[in-house]
Amino acid sequence: MKRRKLIALSAVFVTAIATLLISSQSVLVSAQNGSAGAQKGDREEPPPPFYNPYPPGILPADLNSEIARVLREVDNIEFEALAQLRALPPPTLTNQPPILAHTGQRLNVLLGKVMNFDKNISPFKDRACGFCHMPYAGFSGPIPSVNLTMVAYPGSFQFRAGKRTAQRYTYSPSFPVLNFNETQQAFFGGNFWDSRATGYRLGSPDQEQAQGPPVDTQEHALPDTACIAFRLQTAVYKPFFIQVWGDAIDTIKFPHNTEEICETPGGASVFGTNTMPIKLTSAERSIASDVYAHWAQSLDQYETSPDVSAFSSKFDAYLHDPTTNPLSADEMAGYNLFRGKANCNSCHLDGRSTAPTPANGTAPSGEDTGAAADTRPVFTCFGSANLGLPLNPRDAIYYQNTPDFFGFTANPFGFGFRDLGLGTFLRSGPGSWASPNDTWTQFAPTSDGQMQTSTARNVAMVPSKCPTTEAPGPYFQKEFFHNGYIKSLKQLVHFYNTRDVATFKFNVTSGHCPSGTVEKVNCWPEPEVPNNLDMTVGMLGLSDTEENQIVAFLQTLTDGFTTPYPDINQFTGACMTCNPATDPNCSPSRQGNNFLIPTPSPLPPCASAICGVAPLPGPKPIP
Repeated sequence: MKRRKLIALSAVFVTAIATLLISSQSVLVSAQNGSAGAQKGDREEPPPPFYNPYPPGILPADLNSEIARVLREVDNIEFEALAQLRALPPPTLTNQPPILAHTGQRLNVLLGKVMNFDKNISPFKDRACGFCHMPYAGFSGPIPSVNLTMVAYPGSFQFRAGKRTAQRYTYSPSFPVLNFNETQQAFFGGNFWDSRATGYRLGSPDQEQAQGPPVDTQEHALPDTACIAFRLQTAVYKPFFIQVWGDAIDTIKFPHNTEEICETPGGASVFGTNTMPIKLTSAERSIASDVYAHWAQSLDQYETSPDVSAFSSKFDAYLHDPTTNPLSADEMAGYNLFRGKANCNSCHLDGRSTAPTPANGTAPSGEDTGAAADTRPVFTCFGSANLGLPLNPRDAIYYQNTPDFFGFTANPFGFGFRDLGLGTFLRSGPGSWASPNDTWTQFAPTSDGQMQTSTARNVAMVPSKCPTTEAPGPYFQKEFFHNGYIKSLKQLVHFYNTRDVATFKFNVTSGHCPSGTVEKVNCWPEPEVPNNLDMTVGMLGLSDTEENQIVAFLQTLTDGFTTPYPDINQFTGACMTCNPATDPNCSPSRQGNNFLIPTPSPLPPCASAICGVAPLPGPKPIP
């Protein structure tokens, strides 16, 4: 079958095309911009049509131009990394065990950096890891309009998109291998929101996390991990990869149709259930797997380095010398609330104790008078919690319930999807990975709804020309928590503070708050997952001023205070502004509310493929 022969057919015939593909071993498409592996004389062919199952208003109007902007920024950082690699004096291989002496560590860090911003590691050569994780956003989502609307970022095949926000990976290498603490009856460690990158094989959750996006059907979408080795064979930085990891990569003799396979997104019907469509010998497959591990190890070294996890915030300077680097009055008040009345540091550990708990309550009410530990606090407990976030109907995943051009359906459940987080992973459920430890499965019901406790560091990081995350600005619009429901730090703290206040709680879903209330201000819709709610938050008794002071403290955790943060100035987009006199939503409290949409009513029940998998969720049913 000739490549792209069917592209011009009407969308009416998409289903028929998918049926034909199931029985075919030929690959339908070629790379978006031509391919290095194409035969000489092959013409450049257009990409497949966009997959757009979304109703009007889900995709932002500026999406195409913003994608183009970020891709240009990704290219700029890749070129910068290549220049840094070429300027680096080569290391000396010596010692037993072998050591790349002198510049070996920096070589590996820069190798990780250039790979992080390599768009070729995707079927259509249009997505790098950095596309969803840019430095100026704390290595989280770089497109303000996406953060306001579709939540998840569009992958290599547009417009497939994931189901969660682009999680910051600053300080993610600090997370330990996932394990269950029998004494505390809780899981600690892992990477990703649902902790599915356990670290069981490579010994590092961060390294295993790096292996996820390249073959995730909604992200880079390569159909086979061996595509990484194939693309690296022709990468301009391959000599540096060989310097660090050796030249075994060149011993793999890839089949003639490898490029056609690698330029077809994962999940395509042509592959059926085959997760290794590239036909390699066992020895070649082993080398390709080692290359994939080395890919992840170099990315991890980049993320571990001061280029990403810098410990260069105002708070770090304060810890080093509080006399020379004092916090402002509001920042200090916020810090005292953070480790006192607000109880934030019971989960976002700051290296100190939490203030005493009163006899008649569950939240601290005093002030922590303990001395700061001699440590570099990463502001996380490495655990997971269900904070009770409402279902966010703007999330792109709910609408991907029809087959795309390749016959793949990301979410056949539509609005019957519920994100049980860690609980779904422990059941090896849909949309997650298989659990490597079946003794953990029994703990799924007590883990439903739990998401990883991310570090509070760099939660406020924005491009240098956009001074804040908060309206009226100029500001850089971010999204917070796993489903992007919260749009400002003020809303984040207010949610922690008032989620369980009786007059703020309503038995409605998002978009259906009663008349006379304002969602996220004095109306919180019901939690998406009602079980295992973290009760250390929800009714903290903070005043409006105290909420703002905690926001001020969170802003001191942004790297770049003591030394410039690398690539913070790569942002070439526009800051957002609004006018409080004409826009009722132009405030941190109501930020983004003009983009609220109603959840379908009635909301379909949780799909049996998610909530009907043993051990069943409980004690409350998932609505």
